[in-house]
Amino acid sequence: MSSGDKLFGRLLNRPSSAPSDSVDSPSALSVGLQLYLDDGGHVNHLTGPLRHLLAQQQSGNRTPHLLAYLLPHSILAVEGKPADWQGQLLDLDFFSLAGPPLHLRGWVQPQGDGWLLQLLDIGDLLAERRLTRSREQSQLLAAQVRDQLRLCGLARLTPVLGEQLERLSQRFSIPCLAVALLDEHEQAWLIHQHYAAHDAPELWHNGQSLGTGLDSLNGAAPQRLLANEQPRLTGVFGPSEGFAVPYRDAQGVAAWLLCGCYPVQQHAADLSEHDWLQLAAAVAAPLLERLREHRHHLQLERLETLQALLGSGWWEVLGDSAEVLLAPRLAENLGLDRARLPLTDWFDRVHPADREELRGRLQALQDEGQPLELCVRLQPAGHSPLPPWYRLQGQSLGIGAERRLVGFMLDISDIKEQQQQAAAAHARLDNLIARSPAVIYVQRYDEGALQPVFFSASLQSLLGWSLADCVDDGLVRHVHPQDQALYFERSRQLLREGSVSTRYRVLDAQGNAHWMLDEARLLRDDLGLPVEAVGLWLDVTEATLAAERVRASEERYRILVEDSPAMICRYRPDLTLTFGNRPLANYLECTPEQLPGVNLGGWMSEEQLEAFVQRLAQLTPEQPVSTAEINLRLPGREHAWWIWSDRGVFDEHGRLLEVQAVGRDNTEVRRSQQQLTQSAKMATLGEMATGLAHEINQPLNVMRMAIVNVLKRLGNGDVQVDYLTDKLNRIDAQVQRAARVVDHMRVFGRRSEIEQHPFDPLKAIEGTLSLLAEGLRGKGVELRIREATFQLQVRGYVDQLEQVLINLMVNARDALLSKREADRDFQPWISVYAEHDEHVVRLWVEDNGGGIDPRLLERIFEPFFTTKPVGIGTGLGLSVSYGIVENMGGRLSVRNGDEGARFCIELPIAEDDQITSVARPD
Repeated sequence: MSSGDKLFGRLLNRPSSAPSDSVDSPSALSVGLQLYLDDGGHVNHLTGPLRHLLAQQQSGNRTPHLLAYLLPHSILAVEGKPADWQGQLLDLDFFSLAGPPLHLRGWVQPQGDGWLLQLLDIGDLLAERRLTRSREQSQLLAAQVRDQLRLCGLARLTPVLGEQLERLSQRFSIPCLAVALLDEHEQAWLIHQHYAAHDAPELWHNGQSLGTGLDSLNGAAPQRLLANEQPRLTGVFGPSEGFAVPYRDAQGVAAWLLCGCYPVQQHAADLSEHDWLQLAAAVAAPLLERLREHRHHLQLERLETLQALLGSGWWEVLGDSAEVLLAPRLAENLGLDRARLPLTDWFDRVHPADREELRGRLQALQDEGQPLELCVRLQPAGHSPLPPWYRLQGQSLGIGAERRLVGFMLDISDIKEQQQQAAAAHARLDNLIARSPAVIYVQRYDEGALQPVFFSASLQSLLGWSLADCVDDGLVRHVHPQDQALYFERSRQLLREGSVSTRYRVLDAQGNAHWMLDEARLLRDDLGLPVEAVGLWLDVTEATLAAERVRASEERYRILVEDSPAMICRYRPDLTLTFGNRPLANYLECTPEQLPGVNLGGWMSEEQLEAFVQRLAQLTPEQPVSTAEINLRLPGREHAWWIWSDRGVFDEHGRLLEVQAVGRDNTEVRRSQQQLTQSAKMATLGEMATGLAHEINQPLNVMRMAIVNVLKRLGNGDVQVDYLTDKLNRIDAQVQRAARVVDHMRVFGRRSEIEQHPFDPLKAIEGTLSLLAEGLRGKGVELRIREATFQLQVRGYVDQLEQVLINLMVNARDALLSKREADRDFQPWISVYAEHDEHVVRLWVEDNGGGIDPRLLERIFEPFFTTKPVGIGTGLGLSVSYGIVENMGGRLSVRNGDEGARFCIELPIAEDDQITSVARPD
């Protein structure tokens, strides 16, 4: 084997035989570097062209050691002595005077008394290997990026592109990376997506327009751009250095891969232009492919949607087979089971009235290339009475044997139907105008004046004129002399404001005056100059005269309302007055002009207002009237009661629009009723005087006896503390008993409150028994009381309900005592108890007095009717009681039971929303 073969084999790292002891030929020694070493590894002599590039590290020895020439990491390869290196291939890095180290490869062989270290420069070999490895990694990365972008779904294309840009940025240490695509509409470059490292500046943002600056670059190769190198590109990279890599397709440069703040020669010196182009293609090619695919998909969807909405589609006549091919959606809309069918079948779908014309026009398109444009009717489908209309358009493409007939069909049934409806509407309008008191006119603007140029035919039948009678200021002469100034003002307003609506009188051919409603609008040209006025005359003579009659009638009605002694008003559902007559204004101490805007609720208490609003909410179109007594606090009065009647006014949907009300003052009647009730109450107290005296005398007798016994003990000197304490407690209990009776008499005797309040009806039973129980027992009348455990509320006056119970129990007592006078063995009793159901509470008062004569049951509640002897009863007790219960919304009734009379008081249970927090039971 020659020395050259040995050298090439060692460079390729191939096994070879041990080096021989002979010295290589001079030709071999004339290349590379030869170091002559002694047995200790010291360099005795250097030869070869590379010796001038070596830089020796400082060493204290006169004969430097081989290690003085090597970089530190190469020392491990030559540890020991040269004899130990024999048979090994050595890769050593030497210090170089040029700066970069020298990469050498060689071997050791004996040479005389020493050793020869033969070395060759492998720097180019290592650079080529490094470049190859970098290129392989770049190709692998490009393939991975390309696969990721091609395989991801369209929904994840944006995040995957961002991930791949981040991957490229980290792999090649690029601070800012972006993909710029060409906007086909604006012919400018846009940043489609960018990535910036966390410590990098934000050079771009998504959607940013870069203009056309990139077009100035050579799109065939990557461009390295220094800071401020090209002023036109400062909008792309700013003041920083950048690197732009193009991607070309069949149309030219379609995308740019932009690397910002990136000195490419420093960070990616191993990558060639081809590698950068390959990376840009790996990003841009699948991205553009997916975006075009997405746009194509959207276009197909839009086309399908458009065809479905419009009922349209394309068609093509296949000349070689005399068949027609239809779009699937069109075939479906036409009710065909297939998209390809013979021409004859297609013609059969066309209405016979249009079939021959379509056949001829299609033949002309095929023979002469004359464009097809035709509207045809199709055969009605199913039970449809009207045939669908389609617009056909077609053209000829190609020449000779390659000619194709293509076109589209558009469903214009709605348009045809609208045209037919418009034509019918025009006919109806013309007929209506001809038969109605309306005239359509057109006035041309000419030198500042409006001259009539058109009148509808109804002018002759309505006024007896023609257009010739109105030209040359003839129209003004037909206007009533008293309204000519109004007509001139109408024309000025029309020219000034563009529209007008007024009425004036016009004289017909016989001289009769017609009230005409004139509504006109001025039409202008593009410069805003008047062109003509289009208007309508409507004969409103009857309506005008009727309005005058209504106005006169309203005046009479107003006088009637103002002079009425009743209060009359109108108000909205929120109780805001819109009208009120003078009596209402006098009550509210204001003028009628001040009433609109006043709220009726301001004169009511919260409870009265709530009840008033609830009553209005119950008005319906079927039952629009409601009457009730309302309580108000008017100026200068403590309270006033009005009998108030409301009538609701509703719209077509049943919504309450307004309330019309009439009221009269019922204050004096109400006060008389209150005085009558109070008088009856005081009369009841008078009748109970004997029983009340007994109620008070009995505790006084007990106290007197206790005091006498205490004084007697004190006189005898026999005084014990326990005895005195017991007597004093007994005296205190009797004082409290008498005080309760007196207090309840005072509460019962005072006037009732103005407004009703919720209360527990069982409290009224307790109060009644506290006044009557002892007196009844003292007269020998047994009280049978059933304890009630429920807690309910009713609305009214607790003292007045006590008055009713007292009247019923006193009447029962008198009847029982009268019967006992006749029968000494008679055992009288009175029973009082309460019960309730879901809606009402019932209080029962029964006795065993034998009942009431059935002939008197119907009259027992009449005023001044009594069965007692003359001078004993007034006949007002039961009548007042009946009125009290009725005023509380209840009912007082009586019937005979097995042993006597049974009186029942029924009161409605108060709703939860009618019970205040103070009156609500715990």
